[in-house]
Amino acid sequence: MTFLPNPVEPQDRPGRVLLELPREIDYCNASELLTLIMSAARVRAGRLRVLVLDLRETHFMDSQGVRLINDVRHRLPAEARVHVVAEAEGVARRVLELTGVRRDVPVYDNVPEALAA
Repeated sequence: MTFLPNPVEPQDRPGRVLLELPREIDYCNASELLTLIMSAARVRAGRLRVLVLDLRETHFMDSQGVRLINDVRHRLPAEARVHVVAEAEGVARRVLELTGVRRDVPVYDNVPEALAA
C-alpha cells in the first residue's frame, strides 16, 4: 500500500533544512513529494545551503524515489546541495547505491553528520 506524501514539518537550522520522508516512495506519491520538497526550499530561497532528505524510515523506494532525489538536486539553486540520510542496511540506501545516485548525492548514516557536512 502506498501512503500519500507526509513529510514532517521541515526542521530549520541556519542555512539547512531537514525533511523526513514517508515509509514508501513510488509512482503514487513521488510527484507530490517533489512539490512539497521544492515548496519548502522556495520558502527559504537565498538562505538554503543544505537540504537534508531523511530516508531512515523509508522502507520501500523504487525508481521514482531515485528520480525524486535527482529532480530535487537539479531544481535547487546552484548554491544549495542535497544530502541524504539512510539506514546503512536499509532498502533506500541499497537503491541509491545500485543506481549510482551516491556518486552525485552524499549519503550519511545519521542526521547530525548530514547537517554538519
